[in-house]
Amino acid sequence: MSRTVSLRCQCGAVRGTAEGISPASDSRAICYCDDCQIYARHLGTPGVLDERGGTDGCLLAPAQVRFEAGADIRCMQLSPKGLFRWYAGCCKTPLGNTMGPGLPVVILLHSCMDHAAGGRTRDEDLGPPKVKMLARFAAGGAPPGAHPKTPLKMFPYIVGHFARTFLKGRGKPNPFWDDHGAPRAKPSMIDRAEREALRAKVHAAAGLQA
Repeated sequence: MSRTVSLRCQCGAVRGTAEGISPASDSRAICYCDDCQIYARHLGTPGVLDERGGTDGCLLAPAQVRFEAGADIRCMQLSPKGLFRWYAGCCKTPLGNTMGPGLPVVILLHSCMDHAAGGRTRDEDLGPPKVKMLARFAAGGAPPGAHPKTPLKMFPYIVGHFARTFLKGRGKPNPFWDDHGAPRAKPSMIDRAEREALRAKVHAAAGLQA
């Protein structure tokens, strides 16, 4: 059974919905990569990373995600070819990540999902995580059952997502890109020196050699 999940930033100024959520079909994953940890550390928003540095996200079609018109949504990249990372400008709550206008996918992040508004838990709405990946960057070492890299079993989920999105015409509207392929907010770039300083801290917490 599909559900609608309320979305809100931590201060409540940015609101929206994620529709057609199905615990049986949506691809939920926890990512421990150093880039996701750098991004969360840069924003400084509490509650984004779990105790091992993981970010919980769900793979959705763009048309499933909607934010209210006029919401203060901003964009950041860690490098010129990196993911487009969208967040609320008011309180720096991470909202979701995208790969670009030509790839119809939104990685919706748990930090903006308000499961309590529907009287349910995250597991009840999204199902358990399909995978815990890139755990070689996890603080204190890889959690039980986590994969050190991106496991091959993720690729069928990704391929299936793109197939369903194209067949059902759910690539548009896109909450982060307009119909002409332009970002709804101009991406900013994190300072390189700050990025590498934060990367060193993440690697140190994971016990990786410099």
